[in-house]
Amino acid sequence: MGLYDFTFYDLIGRNAALFGDRTAWIDLEAGHSASFAAIKADVDRLAAGLAGAGLTRGGRIGVLAQNSLAYFLVYGAAAALGAIVVPINWRLSAEEVCFNLADTGPVLLAADGAYQEMLDAQRDKLPTVRRRFGLDGNGPWPSLDTVMADEPGGFSPPAVNEDDGLVIIHTAAVAGRPRGALLSHANLLCANLHWQSRMQSAPEDVHLNLLPLFHVGGLFLAASSFHAGALNLNLRKFDAAVAAEAIERHKATLMFDFAPILGAILDVPGRDLGSLRAVTGLDSPETIERYQSRTGGTFHTMYGQTETSCIATYGRYGDRPGAAGRPIALADLRLVDDDDRPVAVGQVGEIAMRGPMVFKGYWNLPEDNAQTFRHGWHHTGDLGRFDADGFLWYAGRKADKELIKPGGENVYPAEVEKAILAHPAVAETVVFGVPDPKWKEGIKAVCVLAPGQSLTAAELIDFVGGRIARYKKPRHVDFVADLPRDKDGKPDRRRIKELHGGPQG
Repeated sequence: MGLYDFTFYDLIGRNAALFGDRTAWIDLEAGHSASFAAIKADVDRLAAGLAGAGLTRGGRIGVLAQNSLAYFLVYGAAAALGAIVVPINWRLSAEEVCFNLADTGPVLLAADGAYQEMLDAQRDKLPTVRRRFGLDGNGPWPSLDTVMADEPGGFSPPAVNEDDGLVIIHTAAVAGRPRGALLSHANLLCANLHWQSRMQSAPEDVHLNLLPLFHVGGLFLAASSFHAGALNLNLRKFDAAVAAEAIERHKATLMFDFAPILGAILDVPGRDLGSLRAVTGLDSPETIERYQSRTGGTFHTMYGQTETSCIATYGRYGDRPGAAGRPIALADLRLVDDDDRPVAVGQVGEIAMRGPMVFKGYWNLPEDNAQTFRHGWHHTGDLGRFDADGFLWYAGRKADKELIKPGGENVYPAEVEKAILAHPAVAETVVFGVPDPKWKEGIKAVCVLAPGQSLTAAELIDFVGGRIARYKKPRHVDFVADLPRDKDGKPDRRRIKELHGGPQG
């Protein structure tokens, strides 16, 4: 660690000194709680134990679990060692889980009991894993508690730099392959300060932590709230009734939202949600205005992605309804055409960014990194336009990187198309996003069947849901005799979406 370094582990020590016995974390379902000082002591004990189990600087530990205090401690202990956490989306299929783990080569695995049998069945696909630990006290694996050192004072932290990797979060499968985005300590800490600045986070705040800790939004807003000295009120898994009751009872003030989370909470009858002063994320105008009218709180809109440490622009919804805010304090944003030339105000271009929020790169994908970081800018693959006042208006994905976002998750059409084409009855397919009243965007497939084959929409949807995560399966399917084609003979995706992409019955 150098003179100018400050890491996530340093933050844990800083907060233990500043906030001591103040409660930092409550696991609502389990009833577990911990102070800032207790978290520091447990992180030290766990770091010493994980070091003894073989986790070293730069090594990876995979985690497949729902939100918990133990999960947060793994992040802290890995940070102390200079190791890298690989959090896995528990909604993925077994095949997808194993791909993401094998991609990063973890030496240790930590998982809830519900996932241990599946991981044991895939043992031969994960040859780098030396030891496995349980996080929730269930299942056959030895508990993480068994590896923790008896006393916190025995841990001597190694030299770790703020630029070292902290977490690898796999993004949606562009071209059918997920890519692991490496984020550093500096990325997270810089994001923390941006969140605090815009949401005015303070030790008096209570963050309802209901996004999963495998998601950049869930992890970074939990870390930002921790950084501010606020209380993280943790839900293992989203439940609208439990969330609404927690907001009322614990006077929660902060929350991250993707549709339909906020709407579902507002639908719970008889709950006082007036303490919820600030919500950030993405939702429909109707839900946002309903929240603000009912609580007097403020919805903060944003644009960002995993590769930009979650945020790149930010703003109050009421300042420019429909826009994604303005560039954050430490981000240089510009919009460029296909030749990387800046476009004029009001014109649509690809969003490019540079600054301390930009991730370190995709894990073991040097060619992708060269393309993404060309000319010294991170090219997001997203389109937008700036108005005369500097507000960003999101305009979708580039045609070669089209993205569907059902309920805040990222799904690339190529991944769904690959799963659909594995069915022997399907000869050709095009997948795209369509309006969805619940999830904001739904997944639709337009398919051509092979000669002499028959297939129902329900059969195809079930088939796809058995091969990839169920949130990635199409919710709407049209079967057609042929697809419109461009001059090269390829399916004309834009025309197909025009014909089949309207409101769904």
